[in-house]
Amino acid sequence: MSGRGVVVVEDDGGLRTALEKVLSAGGYTPAMFDSAEALLQAGAAAGAGCLVLDVRLPGMSGVELYRELVSRGETPPVIFMTAYDDPAVRAETERLGAAAYLVKPFRGRELVEAVGETLGVNAAH
Repeated sequence: MSGRGVVVVEDDGGLRTALEKVLSAGGYTPAMFDSAEALLQAGAAAGAGCLVLDVRLPGMSGVELYRELVSRGETPPVIFMTAYDDPAVRAETERLGAAAYLVKPFRGRELVEAVGETLGVNAAH
């Protein structure tokens, strides 16, 4: 995976498809996963330019996933997204160095812009 690759972990199939379409329309080729465990098994975080992680996932949460990646020395920039905006979780994602924190529902453009900013590219590339 190139350094500009976007890896998304979202358990909701419909939303995962929508996010893939939005990111593709924004000029990215995202790698999509339905769980933290699937991402870890694939080893897809290594070399990723950016991670987009749902905070609430079945099994390992997005926050737990990122902590695990940090413990492995894999620290690509991360954007967290959640439908349950909790101040404690938001504070934890900030402590982890999140590049962005998006509250669902958000506009597709917000995600594309956040990814562009995280990767240091113009979102309209």
